Amino acid sequence: MGDMARRVIGGRTALDRAGVAAHTGAAYSTINHWHSRRARFGFPEGFQHDGQEWFWRDDIEAFHVAHLAAKRAELTKVDRRGHSEDLIGSGAAARVLGYTSYRNLPDTLYAHPDRVEVLPDGRMRRLWFRRTVWAVADARTGRQSTGRTPGTTGARKPHPYADDPRLRSAIALLAEADRTGRDRRGLGVALAQQLGIAQRTAQRLIAAAYETSGTSSRQMA
Repeated sequence: MGDMARRVIGGRTALDRAGVAAHTGAAYSTINHWHSRRARFGFPEGFQHDGQEWFWRDDIEAFHVAHLAAKRAELTKVDRRGHSEDLIGSGAAARVLGYTSYRNLPDTLYAHPDRVEVLPDGRMRRLWFRRTVWAVADARTGRQSTGRTPGTTGARKPHPYADDPRLRSAIALLAEADRTGRDRRGLGVALAQQLGIAQRTAQRLIAAAYETSGTSSRQMA
């Protein structure tokens, strides 16, 4: 298939489907999707030559430019104000991305907070650097960014309590609360009393337990 990706026919360059995928950077399955829904996407008509399906390269290039422009037009406007190192919560992150609610945050961002805090009432608060949110926005358009795009820059650093034996107690306390339906508010206080540690440390351990257990309910944001 690689040898047949490109051919000059009648002085014009033609591409087969593999060639279209290589030329546009799209997956082969995406090319098939565009082709099967030509009326929707405006994908060029192919033609047969020597028993092979081909597409004119200049037609593919014109289609791809128009397709990318249409995709960018659908995106929300990103708020670039503020300092890149500002830490912001889910509501502010949503506003940076142009969304009306934190429930619209993409999973690539929501599932990878830069920091996690447990509030006095037991709710978990996710925080991101503003540059992280900008990086997610830039990834939608292919724009280069100096920020970190969650999930794309290698393994995440373990939280500071990853090897702390007290974390097991925090995880067990969280699991017990889930199992019994206990109100999660005050878990930090309960853990502090159980382990004889400062409440601030206990709250950090509870936050680490939330992250380790993979808690993802957006009602806790």
